[in-house]
Amino acid sequence: MFDTMTVTKVGGALCGALLVFLLVKWAGDTIYSTEAGHGDHAGAAYVIEVEAAETEAHDTETVSIATLLASADIGKGEKTFGKCKACHKIESGVNATGPSLFGIVGRNVGTAAGFGYSAGMTEHGGTWTPENLDQFLTNPKSFVPGTKMSFAGLKKIEDRADLIAYLQSVAN
Repeated sequence: MFDTMTVTKVGGALCGALLVFLLVKWAGDTIYSTEAGHGDHAGAAYVIEVEAAETEAHDTETVSIATLLASADIGKGEKTFGKCKACHKIESGVNATGPSLFGIVGRNVGTAAGFGYSAGMTEHGGTWTPENLDQFLTNPKSFVPGTKMSFAGLKKIEDRADLIAYLQSVAN
């Protein structure tokens, strides 16, 4: 019925296929590891907020931005500014995809020299007070309809307070 050599060949082929599969899996796990080992300096490039986190953030919004600014952490604000660096510069007069944010707190909306603002932003008017920045950073497209800024916003009020405190500190 079955030849011993045939059974040996089939068994060897199955073992060989299993060995190749395990080696490929081991190599993939090694190359694309998400385990620790990158040190404390490593962090996520992009953080995606989820519904649960958004719900928790709304529970803390009973505290005013002015209250949180009094105890805001400028170091955390600088870290949060990392989300803005792709489009904004913090140096005076240096615009990028977005306008320079140097001296933004207290500046009139849509008035950074040399930057071409959207109609929605130039027509908005007013000044960038901490309260206005808080509302804008929560949901830019809602606060300034027609803005070209594609950022979804910062959901945690503490993150916004830290960022605003950082922006205030770099202009002084």
